[in-house]
Amino acid sequence: MPLPVRQLRLPQGRAADTALAAGTGALVALGTVQALVGQRREPWATTALGWALIALACGALYFARRRPVAVGAFVIPVVGVYYVSSAYDGPLFVVLVIALYCAAAAGRLRAAAALGALVVAGTAAGTLSGNDDVNGIALFMLTGWVVAVVALGAMWHGRRAHVEGEARRRATEERLRIARELHDVIGHNISLINVQSGAALHRLKKSDAPDPAAADALATIKETSREALRELRTTLGVLRQVDDEAPTAPAPGLARLGELTERAADTAGLRVQTVVAGAERTLPAELDLTAYRVVQESLTNVARHARGATSVTVRLDYGERELRLAVEDDGRGAAADARAGNGSGTGPGAAAVGGGSGSGIGGMRERARAVGGELAAGPLPEGAGFAVTALLPYGTEHAQA
Repeated sequence: MPLPVRQLRLPQGRAADTALAAGTGALVALGTVQALVGQRREPWATTALGWALIALACGALYFARRRPVAVGAFVIPVVGVYYVSSAYDGPLFVVLVIALYCAAAAGRLRAAAALGALVVAGTAAGTLSGNDDVNGIALFMLTGWVVAVVALGAMWHGRRAHVEGEARRRATEERLRIARELHDVIGHNISLINVQSGAALHRLKKSDAPDPAAADALATIKETSREALRELRTTLGVLRQVDDEAPTAPAPGLARLGELTERAADTAGLRVQTVVAGAERTLPAELDLTAYRVVQESLTNVARHARGATSVTVRLDYGERELRLAVEDDGRGAAADARAGNGSGTGPGAAAVGGGSGSGIGGMRERARAVGGELAAGPLPEGAGFAVTALLPYGTEHAQA
C-alpha cells in the first residue's frame, strides 16, 4: 500500500530568516573547524576576531530577505577583513554567494551586479598585491561564481514576477467576468424596477383616486432602486479596475452617514440622532465601509422588526486605537431571530433605509471580524429598546480574508 505523500512545509517569514542565518553559521563553523584540522591546528586555534567576523557575516543574513543590498554591502568588507586577517582559509565566502543571490532574487539586479563587481575587484587587488593566498585561478573561479549566482537570482526573480503577473491577469479576468454578469443581469433588473416604479408612481398620481400609501411605497421602491444602482456602479467600477489607480467613485463610508440617517428618517418615519465623541479621523477604507454597513443594516433591522420604534441613536466614539459604534433604538423589541435578520418582517420603509444585506446580525458580526473587530447585539436594560455595538480597531494588521 503506497504511503501518503506529505507536502514538505518550509519555514516562512522570520522563521526562514532565522533558519538561513543559523544554517549558514553552522555550515561555516563546521568548515572552519575542518580547515583548521586539515592544517594540523586545534579547532580552538581560531582567534576571537575570526569567530566574531564569522558571527557578524552569518548573522547579517537574518536581514537578507528584507534588506538584501544593505546586507551585501555589509558582508563584503566583513568577509574581506576575515580573509586578510586570517592565517587560514575558511568557507566564509558562501555568505557572499548567498547575499548576492538574495539581492538579485529581490529584483535588485544592478545592485547585485555592482556588489559582485566589488567582490571581484577586491580579489583582483589581492592577486596584484602578491598575496600567495589569492591567485589567478581563484580569481577566475570567484568571477564565475559571482556571475552564476547573480544570473540565477535574476532568473528566479523573473520567474516569480511572471507567475505573479499570470495570477493578476487571471484575477483581473475573473473580476471582469463578474462585473459583466452583475451589469447584464442585476443591473438590468434593478434599472427595470426603477423605471417601472417611476412610471407606476406617475400614473398613480395622475389617477382620479390616488392612494397615498401606495404612492409612498412606490416612491420608496424608486428611491431604493436608484440608490442600489448607484452603489452597483461603484462596485462595477472597482471590479473593472485593471491597475492600482484609485476607484473613480468612492465606496460608501461614514462620510455618507448623514445621507443614510436622513433616508431612514424620511422613509421609515424614524427620528435618527447621531452622537460623535472623540476626534474624528480618516479610517482605513475597509473599516470605513464596515462601519457604514453596520449602521445601514442596523437601521434596516429597526425599520423591519422594532415594534413601535420612533427614535434611533447612532453613536460614534473615536478612541485612540479603535472606533466604538453603537446603534440604539427605543422599540418594544422583537424576536431574537427576527432581529438577527432571519425574520420575515418588512416594516414600512425597510427597503429604503439602505438595502441591508439581509444577513442580519450574523452578517454584521462577520464584517466586524473581517477587520479584526467584534460586534454584539441585544436588548437594552429593562426592555427599553435594542442595541447593536461594534468595536472596530483602526489597525489593519488583524484583518482577515
